[in-house]
Amino acid sequence: MKSEELFKESKKFLPGGVNSPVRAYKPYPFFAEYAKGSKIVDVDGKSYLDYCLAYGPMVLGHANPDVMAEVIAQLKKGSAYGVPTENEIELAKLVVKKVPCAEMVRFVNSGTEATMSAIRLARAATGKKKIIKFEGAYHGAHDYVLVKSGSGAAGLPDSPGVPDETTKNTILIPFNNEDAIVDIIKTEGESIAAIIVEPIMGNIGIIPPKDKYLEFLRDITVENGIILIFDEVITGFRISEGGAQEYFGVTPDLVTFGKILGGGFPIGAISGKKELMEMLAPSGNVYQAGTFNGNPISITAGLATLKQLNESFYSSMNTKGDILRKGIQDILDVHNLDYHVAGLSSMFQIYFTESEVWNYEDAKTADTEKFNTFFQTLLNKGIFIPPSQFECCFLSKMHDDTDIQNTLDIIGEAIKTIKDI
Repeated sequence: MKSEELFKESKKFLPGGVNSPVRAYKPYPFFAEYAKGSKIVDVDGKSYLDYCLAYGPMVLGHANPDVMAEVIAQLKKGSAYGVPTENEIELAKLVVKKVPCAEMVRFVNSGTEATMSAIRLARAATGKKKIIKFEGAYHGAHDYVLVKSGSGAAGLPDSPGVPDETTKNTILIPFNNEDAIVDIIKTEGESIAAIIVEPIMGNIGIIPPKDKYLEFLRDITVENGIILIFDEVITGFRISEGGAQEYFGVTPDLVTFGKILGGGFPIGAISGKKELMEMLAPSGNVYQAGTFNGNPISITAGLATLKQLNESFYSSMNTKGDILRKGIQDILDVHNLDYHVAGLSSMFQIYFTESEVWNYEDAKTADTEKFNTFFQTLLNKGIFIPPSQFECCFLSKMHDDTDIQNTLDIIGEAIKTIKDI
């Protein structure tokens, strides 16, 4: 198999043979040749229904014709300028129009850059050092937040190379636990600059907020002069036009974006209240910069993507998600299994645990060996999901009724295999 040969070769030149840890799985990952619509094809010619979708950004499916046409036209004009373009303004206007908290936007290159800069901005605005993050939440691979992260870092409470003096200002709290927040603010409130939260945790599987939990976070941060940052790198533009803040009706001070905003091309963004955003250089003295900030290719792809994300799109995606999740639940019921089906809108996951999953500790009760069997069974039968129990699966516009039914048929076979173990 060519993928196996390539993996052996890649291990000579790339750490672990991959450029991101979660891409590694046994016996070896497949190497992609191309992708189109709802499918991805490997170098050996095998086609997979894709529910990874590059970990979320391909909401329109792979190689969307409108996005590709706009990007090709831009490529002919040049790939990077180092000076502003009109399209940067147009994309910023779209973000401001769609997102409740957005009054100004700074485009960066990734979600990691966005969250790192948002935390820096919150510290500058408040004059405080400490931040609260939630156990299992992943906000990028920078030192401030690489503590008890989800997905590829799950089970690694810290990364070697992250100084103690950096993480001592990061306070860890269980998600969906109001008392834990109240207790910390009572003792540490005067030193807390920000709470950063994935409004739906998407890097420990998928964990929604409990009813009124986000409202609670909004109220307590206002009362105590703490900046509330929504990390919507996953949920932004996926679950509604205005992201999770529109979906749940809770408006943060700052929001960070990535993935979908670039339509499959590298991008990130920080957005929020004007008085905070104007603290960024050059209008203010909080430094943030990047040669590829507002790169014309990514900006063009983002514009072409966001213009297609309307009410009809989200209605269709919600329906697909409901059908798929109900279908999975029906399969589990037939086999008298109480595994937990999680998700909303176009996001889904199965936790191989009988417990309800509301936080990191709950998620860790899942049987990862059963998940690995599930993953391998699906992969062998042409279904690709992220190769980790602690990731989220995604639908795209291009997944049709036939795709979903085929997927449910194969999931049924996989669940029967697991039950018989």
